[in-house]
Order: sequence, then structure tokens, then C-alpha cells
Amino acid sequence: MKNYYPRDEYHTSPEASRSLGDYLCLGTRLYFCSNVFCVVWRARRMALSNEFNDSNWVDTSFQVLQCHEESGAVCHFTGMDNITKHDGPVVFVGNHMSTAETFLMPAIIVPRKKATFVVKQPLMEDFIFGPVMRARDPIVVNRKDPREDFKTVINEGLEDLKKGISVVIFPQATRMPQFDPEHFNTLGIKLAKKAGVPVVPFALKTDFWGNGVLWKEAGPLKRNLPMHIEFAPPITINGNGKEEHQFIVDFIQKKQQEWAV
Repeated sequence: MKNYYPRDEYHTSPEASRSLGDYLCLGTRLYFCSNVFCVVWRARRMALSNEFNDSNWVDTSFQVLQCHEESGAVCHFTGMDNITKHDGPVVFVGNHMSTAETFLMPAIIVPRKKATFVVKQPLMEDFIFGPVMRARDPIVVNRKDPREDFKTVINEGLEDLKKGISVVIFPQATRMPQFDPEHFNTLGIKLAKKAGVPVVPFALKTDFWGNGVLWKEAGPLKRNLPMHIEFAPPITINGNGKEEHQFIVDFIQKKQQEWAV
């Protein structure tokens, strides 16, 4: 498996420029969305052939980064050495802004730690994305019954963590362009506490790729907005976890303020 981000930080090269194809599409999302679709379609074919392993997942994730940069995205990924500061599995907890992070984070995390994501049931049933998601054996929630979702994440998350598989959780009910602590639950904290593993907080700003109205995965591009993903050092959960939860909330809010354009 190739590690495309071997250092603590990754920044889009200052010499990088939009591709000719993107310019010819007159600033629309056509070039970007068609490129991403081609990457996902290849991944879907591999998944249906039972060939979509961790290595292919990482390669696909990096190819989507290239799609972003060819359409003008300037990416900044920092704190990546914090992913491996704890030797064993961890729970990654952070905000959820757009489709971009679910595509980009596997190439960042998986070469350093084997991981799976908590995802919503509709993604598993989607004609295009479904086979790819099912091939990665995620933890699936329906977002309709909070108690049932809680049991699912705790039970399946514990099993994954016991196997050495880290769990990536977006505690918000849905993707949100603005971070709202009121919609940021403590599920990741509770899973980490029960499993006896640390939490690695992350903050992100990925509104370069906006959410679509009819189809969230086909939203508009905001080429003036840089993309950021930053990981904080692992934290151990003590007591009821309230202080650790507040630390994560404060970390995300601080980064959002720093990255405001």
C-alpha cells in the first residue's frame, strides 16, 4: 500500500494550476464531477469483483485529491503524524462539512492505521456508491432511531477496535456548512471510553466542494475556498468524557475561525 502523505503536512504545490479541461468547461463543475465519477466507477467495478482492498481504496482516495487539484483546489492537510502517536487503534472524531472528506481521508489515514467509517444506510443502497461502501465493511446507521444507532456504533465499533481497526465518526446528523456544537453528539467519546482507546480529534473545512440541492454529491465548486484537514494529538478519555468532548468542540471552532476566508 502506498503512503501518499508520508510527512506531517501536505500542501498543494504553489506551482499547481487548473487543468485545461477544467478551463474549457467554463468554470462549471462538469469537469470535476465527471472525473470523480470515473474514479468512483472504477472503484465500483473493483468492488463488484471483490478486488477493492485497502490498497485500492487508498489509491482511489488519492485520485480524488488529484481531481480536486486539477479543478483549482488548494489543499492543506496537517497534523498527520498525530494519527500514529498512539500505537493501537483509535476513534477519529471530527466535523462533517461535505462529500470531500469521505473521499479524501482514506488516503490520509489508512496507510498509517487500518480504519473503517460510520456511514448512513442510504449510501449502502446507492447504485453507484453502494458497492464501494459495502466493500469497506463500514458501521452502518439509519439516522432514524438514535438508540438503535447508538447500540450499533458501540457494539460494532468495539468489535472493530478489538481487531485493531480504528473507527472514523462524524458525530453530526448530516453534513453542515457551518459547525454547530448543538448537533455534535458524544458518540465517539462514548465508544472510545468503552473500548479504552484514545480519540484523535480532527477539524476540517471542505466547502470547496459544496452540497448539491437535488444530489448532495454534485454540489457547486467554490474555487476561492482552500481545503483544510487537521488532526490533533490523541486524547485519553477520563471520567464521563465531558472535558474531552468540549476540547474537540473548541478545537474545531478554533480551526474554523483560523481558516475563515
